[in-house]
Amino acid sequence: MSKFDEREKSFEKKFVRDEEIQFRINAKRNKYLGEWAAQKLSKSDTDKEVYVQEVIKSDFAEPGDEDVFRKIQGDFKKASINIPDSEIREQMTNLLERAKKDFL
Repeated sequence: MSKFDEREKSFEKKFVRDEEIQFRINAKRNKYLGEWAAQKLSKSDTDKEVYVQEVIKSDFAEPGDEDVFRKIQGDFKKASINIPDSEIREQMTNLLERAKKDFL
């Protein structure tokens, strides 16, 4: 195996590892976001755990964060809780930073 092939395999392994870490960070952020939203929605402890899982799963609807944002936003609207979109997005950003600290 040439040095070039070894280097290529090394970059591929790093890419896979970086993607796995990013996936875990996003899942952790979604967990934190679900907990935050569950508190705002006054969910019981049992309902909170189910809700957190729903938020985590909502991230699989499409690439990016908009699916999670729409989930939280829609749930607040259904519950007649007036939380500005900017506050939801700010929480998403802050909780992403918190999740990164958990992994790095």
